[in-house]
Amino acid sequence: MHSHHSESCRRHEGCGCGSESPRHEHRHFSYPAAEGAGFGVRRPLRFLAWRLELGEAQVSELARILNELKTERAQAEVDERRALTAFADAVSGETFGADQVRAATADRVKSAERVQAQVAKALAEIHALLEPEQRAKLAYLIRTGALMM
Repeated sequence: MHSHHSESCRRHEGCGCGSESPRHEHRHFSYPAAEGAGFGVRRPLRFLAWRLELGEAQVSELARILNELKTERAQAEVDERRALTAFADAVSGETFGADQVRAATADRVKSAERVQAQVAKALAEIHALLEPEQRAKLAYLIRTGALMM
């Protein structure tokens, strides 16, 4: 980092937006909620608002969509912890708890299916929200791995 713009670089370092702009060209949006929704970037709402050049109404709707996805993923994390507890219980006893493992494994699969269904729903809703040029940009971000699903 050069000293004349090191503070600016530090401000956006790790923000997830992919910008390499050294100074004032780099901008962040202060839109609410729905960050960390599991899109593979630190702040997916801000990242998408910036990269897709979303309008205020689009940002508001995207926040709702990402928040629903975030909620489902948070539930999946709870389900995963529950499954791991069941696995630990199954191996800690005198006899192996095969029924516990089967039930926990089935619950894990159902949880993963719910998350993937929510991802599909979110993508459909985002598609409906975007203009054709914005859809092309979103597709590019997904194809190149800049945005993980």
